[in-house]
Amino acid sequence: MAAGLGGLGVMWRAAQDSDLPAINAFLSGHIQSSMFPLTNLREFGLNGSRPRALKAWVLGEAPRAVFSITNEGMVLPQCPDCTDRELTEAIGLIRGQALFGIAGEAAQARQIMRLAGWDDRPATLNSDEPGFTLDLNQLVIPDARDAELVPLGDVDRTVTQAWRRSYLIEAMDFEPERAEQQGTKDIAAYIERNTHKVLLIDGRPVGMTGFNARLPETVQVGGVYTPPDLRGRGYAKLAVALHLAEARRAGVTRAVLFAASESAARAYIAIGFRPAGQYSLILFKNPKDPA
Repeated sequence: MAAGLGGLGVMWRAAQDSDLPAINAFLSGHIQSSMFPLTNLREFGLNGSRPRALKAWVLGEAPRAVFSITNEGMVLPQCPDCTDRELTEAIGLIRGQALFGIAGEAAQARQIMRLAGWDDRPATLNSDEPGFTLDLNQLVIPDARDAELVPLGDVDRTVTQAWRRSYLIEAMDFEPERAEQQGTKDIAAYIERNTHKVLLIDGRPVGMTGFNARLPETVQVGGVYTPPDLRGRGYAKLAVALHLAEARRAGVTRAVLFAASESAARAYIAIGFRPAGQYSLILFKNPKDPA
């Protein structure tokens, strides 16, 4: 299937399973801002029925751009050289679908927001964050005496659900009721997929770390949280470092992340991360409203 814009000759083509090797190769060449689409394709597939399965369109045979959206409405572009006209056509392909948000390299995401007319749409989160990358051979592990990293399921779920709820309210400006529902859902998914861990100090849970996207060779750190009364003690960077050390033992060679604050950036730099681009994350307030 192809689509043109007003007969001007710009053509996006709906991706098929036969395109997946080329799509994965293209996205892997832009790994810093492609972890979400790569992981979703790996775990949920193309044109599937699960909430995070992707619909995708490609531009060019190689391809030179991939524009995708999850079933729940998260737009995940990787269109580094696209013109306004090309992106306008891509946006037209998803009009009428639910729009949860957009996540991608900052310049692309802002270009899409402008062209789509979404700049004034109410959002719980609308931020550009500095990206960081780390060769895991360069990982610095802080003093880990009295520390243990355990699976999320080993800790009282009321604790981790409360942490996640607080994270969604603090970092993403969710209303409390929505944060309660989403937090419960998130923790259940993290336990099922074994993506997040809890840091214990002398047996006491003090913080959470996780991978919000993962591939055999690369992980993306996300969902890191320390309760306010325990901040400033280095628990976040210790939790992340220990989790990355586990990943390294399992064969992962690289980690990427996006820092939501200067203090978080300092913590990540302290364990070896180095700056790598800018990333936009926009979550709309009414995720069922159409694109």
